Amino acid sequence: MAAFAQSAPCWVDVQLPDLEAGKRFYGELFGWTFRAGDGPYADALSGGALVAALAAKQDGRMPTAWGVYFATDDISATVARIREHGGQVITDPVRAGRSGALAQAADPGGAVFGLWQAGERKGFQKQNEPGSFCWTEVYTRQKDRVDTFYEEVFGFRSAELDDSGGPGTHESGVDFRMWSPAGTEPGPDTAVGGRSVITDAFPAEMPSYFLTYFAVADCDASADTVERLGGRVSEPPFDIPYGRMAVLQDDQGAVFAVLQPPVS
Repeated sequence: MAAFAQSAPCWVDVQLPDLEAGKRFYGELFGWTFRAGDGPYADALSGGALVAALAAKQDGRMPTAWGVYFATDDISATVARIREHGGQVITDPVRAGRSGALAQAADPGGAVFGLWQAGERKGFQKQNEPGSFCWTEVYTRQKDRVDTFYEEVFGFRSAELDDSGGPGTHESGVDFRMWSPAGTEPGPDTAVGGRSVITDAFPAEMPSYFLTYFAVADCDASADTVERLGGRVSEPPFDIPYGRMAVLQDDQGAVFAVLQPPVS
């Protein structure tokens, strides 16, 4: 398994009330197979390659949600920068055996994310292919504080895409920023994630959050499958410069997006 670039998204998992129901849903939607992990945790595989994990919620107060983890080669130093730049550390770094170390934090707007310092387990074994992770972006109401936070904590270099929008936008002029790792030229070719804005069009009680995207071969068929499996289509399929996408909910309420790349 190749190491991930510093600050690149390297893993996603979802917290669910019913782990077995989650296996049935995502197994049929993405063709995933599963293997048991430590405790109430199941690794998801696509074509035999690790792509995600499903976990049974240990506390009913926890959100039913997908979470993204960013790679770090010094988790203690990253946690210190999070605190220094106005973020909140939810879970201090803990070892996950020989696999690595993890922590959870929130940015100044309240969006939650994870950190992963790899040991024997690096992260995704496949991405940007059907049935695997392809993108993430944070939705926030505090863009100025949040932009500075991610640049200072992760070293992201940013490119504004006010005119064309990014993967999560379908209106021209939407305020959207793409993140590229330190040492790269910022822009769509190097971007690993992005930031969008929660506008007044959304309910005031909607919190800041990360949206996780999975690549699919057929966006419309995926949306139909979600409905057939008891989930919901939050935003029906629509075309963007990066392909065709939809925002969906599984049958337990976890929100995610799918993206069908454009035909080359």
